[in-house]
Amino acid sequence: MPERGSLVDRHVGFVHALREAGVPVSVAEGLDAANAMRVIELTDRESLRAAYAATLVKKPVYRPGFDVLFDLWFPASTSGIRAAHVRTDLETAEVKELRAYLAGLLTGSTDQELRAFAQAMVERFGRQQAAPGRQNWFSYSVMRALSPETLMAGILREVLQGHERGGLAEKTVRQRVNANLKRFEDAVATDVRRRIAEDSGIERIARSAVRPPLDQIDFLRVTKADLARLRREVHPLARRLAARLTIKHRRGRRGRLDFRRTMRASLQSGGVPLTTHFKPPRPHKPELVILCDTSDSVSSFAHFTLLLTYALREQFTKVRAFGFVDTVDEITRFFLPGSDVVEAMTRLANEADMVRFGRTNYGHSLERFAERYADAIGPKTSLLILGDARSNYQPPALDVLRSLASRSRHAYWLNPEPKPQWDTGDSLASDYGAVVPMYECRNVTQLTAFIETLA
Repeated sequence: MPERGSLVDRHVGFVHALREAGVPVSVAEGLDAANAMRVIELTDRESLRAAYAATLVKKPVYRPGFDVLFDLWFPASTSGIRAAHVRTDLETAEVKELRAYLAGLLTGSTDQELRAFAQAMVERFGRQQAAPGRQNWFSYSVMRALSPETLMAGILREVLQGHERGGLAEKTVRQRVNANLKRFEDAVATDVRRRIAEDSGIERIARSAVRPPLDQIDFLRVTKADLARLRREVHPLARRLAARLTIKHRRGRRGRLDFRRTMRASLQSGGVPLTTHFKPPRPHKPELVILCDTSDSVSSFAHFTLLLTYALREQFTKVRAFGFVDTVDEITRFFLPGSDVVEAMTRLANEADMVRFGRTNYGHSLERFAERYADAIGPKTSLLILGDARSNYQPPALDVLRSLASRSRHAYWLNPEPKPQWDTGDSLASDYGAVVPMYECRNVTQLTAFIETLA
C-alpha cells in the first residue's frame, strides 16, 4: 500500500488501515468519504477529519482508533518544518523555563499552540540514538523531562491569587488544566507516532498503534482497564439477552378477560356483551441458571460473564449462578442487590468452594452440580454454560450434561476460544457441543451476535 503519493493513495491506504484495525468500512462508505472530499476545503485538516469521521465511523467506540490512524495518514506537519508558534529561544532554554512555558499553555492555549510546543519538545527530548544512522522516538522521555503532572500546585497558586482554595474557582482551574494536560500528552504521542511512521513506514506503526475497538477485544486478553470500560456494555446486553430468552406466548393466545372494557362496550348493544375484550398477555420472565468456568485459563472471560450475571438479576424472575474449577459452588449470594460488583468478585475468589485440586474438571463439576443443585433446572429454566471445554483429559460426564439440558427449556454453551483451537489438546468442544449448542464467544461483538441468533 503506498505511503506517499496522491490523495487517492492516501485515501485507499487509510481505509485499508481502518479495516485492519477492526473498524468496519464498506466499499460504499469508502466511496461516500471520497465524495465528501469533493465538497470540503482539503487544506482544512479538521474539515477533512470531520468528513472522514461522518462517513466512516459508525460507533463512538471506533473513534479513538480512527483519530490515531487519521493523524498517521494525514499528519499536521512533517519533520523539517519549524513550528512557527514556538518561541525560538525555547530550543535552547533550560528545563525550568520550558516547564514555566508549559504551565502557561496548560492554563489556556489553542490546539495549534499546544501541538507546536509538543512537536518542539519531541524534537528536543524524544529522540534516542539506537545505532549509527538510526534513531528511536519515545513519548515517555518527553513527559519525564517536563513532568507536567507536577505543575498543578504552582498553577493554582498563580491563578487563584485572592480566591479561596477548595471552592468552585479551584475546581474549574483543575478541570481546565487536566483537560489541557491530556491534550498535551495526546499531542506528544501523536507527534512521536508521526516521526516513527516517517522513519519506519506508516503501515508498520499503524498495526501497533491502534488497539482493537472495545467490542472486539478478546475476552482472554482483556486488561483491568478494559474490564472497567466493558462494564458499561453489560447492562444493554443483559436486557437484550433477557428479551431473547423470554418465554413467548403462543401466537393468538389471549390474556385474561378485561371485564371493565367488555361491560363498557356492551352499553352500545343494550347491555349484551357482543364484543369481548381481553387484557394483553403478561410477558413471562424466565429463570436463568449460569454455570461458569472460573479457572485461571479463562479468568478474564469469567470476570466479564460474571459482570453479565450481575446485570441479569434485574431482567429475570430468578437468576442462579454457579462457578466451578474441579468442583462447583453456588455463587449467587455474592451478587445480591445493592452489593458492589468489585467487592463481590473479591469475595467470590476468597470464599467460594470451587476448587479441590486446582485443575479444571468439567465432568466432576457437572456430576457435583447434578447431585447438589438438580432442583435449579426446570421447564422454565434457560441454562447458560460458559467455559473453554478443556477438562485436563478427565471423563466428560456427557450423560449428566444431556440430562441437565433435557430438563431445561433452553441450553447454550459459550466458548471463549477460537474455533480452530476446539478439539485440540484436552478440548472436548465437539463432544459437549453435540449435547448443548456451542457458540464461539471471544468478544462483545460475538456475544451480541449470539444474543441476536436467539430471536
